[in-house]
Amino acid sequence: MPMTQMAAEAPVEIIEAVGGMRRPVVVAHVVPDADALGSIFATALAYNGNGCAPKVALPAGSLSQRLAFMHDWAKVPVAGRTDFEKADGFIVLDTAKKERCNVGPDQRNTDWSAGRPVVNIDHHDTNTRFGDVNWVDAEASSSAELVLRLLQAAGRPVSPMVASMLYAGVLTDTAGFSLPTTSPSGLAAAAELVRLGADVAELGERLCRSQTQSEFDLLRIIYANTKRAAGGAIAYSTATYEDITGAGCTAADIDDQVSIPRSLDGVRLAMLLTEGNKGKTRINFRGDGRVEVLELAQKFNGGGHRQAAGAVIDTPLSDTVKMVVAAAVEHLKKY
Repeated sequence: MPMTQMAAEAPVEIIEAVGGMRRPVVVAHVVPDADALGSIFATALAYNGNGCAPKVALPAGSLSQRLAFMHDWAKVPVAGRTDFEKADGFIVLDTAKKERCNVGPDQRNTDWSAGRPVVNIDHHDTNTRFGDVNWVDAEASSSAELVLRLLQAAGRPVSPMVASMLYAGVLTDTAGFSLPTTSPSGLAAAAELVRLGADVAELGERLCRSQTQSEFDLLRIIYANTKRAAGGAIAYSTATYEDITGAGCTAADIDDQVSIPRSLDGVRLAMLLTEGNKGKTRINFRGDGRVEVLELAQKFNGGGHRQAAGAVIDTPLSDTVKMVVAAAVEHLKKY
C-alpha cells in the first residue's frame, strides 16, 4: 500500500513551495546524523533536473567517519558561499531551530536566507516553526519518512539511491525499529523503500558493522568511563576533548554512543557527555519507554524528542558533569 494511504500526505503548500524552487540549498542540522544526511541527499537527488539544480549545505567537518559513505554514494554537489547568495530558497530538514542549521561558520552569523523562502520539514517536538512554510509531524518516525511522503505526493522519482538514503534515516532514527518512535507509518515507509530498491544489506553493513579503528577506540573509552547513579537507574559516560582526539575522532563522530550506557540492564535514563569542541559540552539524553527526557534537555536549552534529546552547554566537561547528573537524578524522581 503506498505511503500516502498510510499517513497524511505532505501539505499542498509544502509541495508547491519546494516545487517552485530552481536553485535551492538543502540544509540539515549541525552534527548531522543518518536521518539528516539521508533526508537532504534524497531531496537533492529527487528534485534535480528539469531546470532545478539543488545543492546541499555540508560544511567541512560535517561528516562522521561512519556516515561519510552516504555522500560518496549520493554524489550530491555541496553548496559554497556563492550558492547561498544565488539560492532562490532553502529546504531545511530535520532541524528544530534556525540557529541549529548546518550552514558553516561563513554563513552562521549572517542572514543567510536573506528574504528567500525557507521551507521547514521536521519531526522534532521542539520545532520552533521558523520557516516561511512549515510541516512538522512529531509522530513521524523520522524526517526521512516525511521526505518520502513529500516525494510521493509531489510525483517525484524515488530511485534506488534515493530509497537507500531515506531507508538509512528511518532505520537509524528508530534504532533498527526498536524505539517508541517506531510506528505503523514508519514501518510502512521502510517496506515501501525496500520495494523501491533500498540496498538493505549494504546499508546494514555500513551503518551497523563497519567501524574504523578510531571509532572502535572511542567506544573503549565510552565503556570505560560509564558510571551509574540513582541506585543504578541512571547511567552516563563521558569523553573529554583529549579522549576524542586521542582516539583519532572528532566532534562529528559523536552520534549514538549513548547506546552504551543505555544498554545496561535496569537503566531508565542514560546520558553521554562529550567535549568534541574544546570548552563546550554536548549532552545526549535517552529515556526508556516510560521516562521522557525532553524536559530535562530543555533545562539546558536543548531539544529533541520525548525519549531522545540533546543539548550543548558552553562550559568544559569538567564543570558540567556533576550539574547534569544532579539534574537527571531530580528529573527521574518524577517517574
